[in-house]
Amino acid sequence: MVEDVFLQEVINITFLSLRVSGTSVLIGSLVGIPVGTYLGFRQFKGKKTMVRLVDVMLKSIINTFMGLPPVAVGLVVYLLLTSSGPLGWLGLLYTPTAMVITQLIMVVPIIIGVTMSAVGSVERSIMEKALSLGATKNQAACLVLREARVGVLTAIIVAFGAAISEVGGIMISGGNIRWFTRTLTTAIVVETELGNFNMALTLGAILLSIAFVINLALTVLQIKGARR
Repeated sequence: MVEDVFLQEVINITFLSLRVSGTSVLIGSLVGIPVGTYLGFRQFKGKKTMVRLVDVMLKSIINTFMGLPPVAVGLVVYLLLTSSGPLGWLGLLYTPTAMVITQLIMVVPIIIGVTMSAVGSVERSIMEKALSLGATKNQAACLVLREARVGVLTAIIVAFGAAISEVGGIMISGGNIRWFTRTLTTAIVVETELGNFNMALTLGAILLSIAFVINLALTVLQIKGARR
């Protein structure tokens, strides 16, 4: 009986972690990839000094947000969703949705930044050649995006790795409620503090396995990209 409860809780924690992180990265990709692509394409245009200054500022802001402290993000989400906050009427505090919002704020800048760098690193001659051969701007843009596909996939994988390994932010906004908002990282913290090292080590092994799969996928993508 005890073993059944142990297994059920491990499965519940693992699937909740994957669901929360997967949802935040999916929504973040729908927002971040188009924005990152647009900002990356700006590097193909001839720029005046003022435009370049704006681009530098945008990059600086994105780079700053890529390093946002998770606990600070969690605190902001908490203040927004608490009963006395502006969004308290939604009743989302201490729910998986609040955790998704927290991770979403963290992953969007990562996806935008990596996608922007990937698109911007494509040789300008590729777009110019496509345009000279009669391609429309949209067709040339699709060609550039296709050349940067490995970088875009890297952005998604890096964002997912950052999301699923995050602990401070989702603990503040999610509350770390057993069977409801407890994820791999938050559960490891709690179980270690309680001295339940068997559970903590099991969850740690699962988290490391997920991290290994993520890094393996990233390495394979990089190798395939280098061969083409």
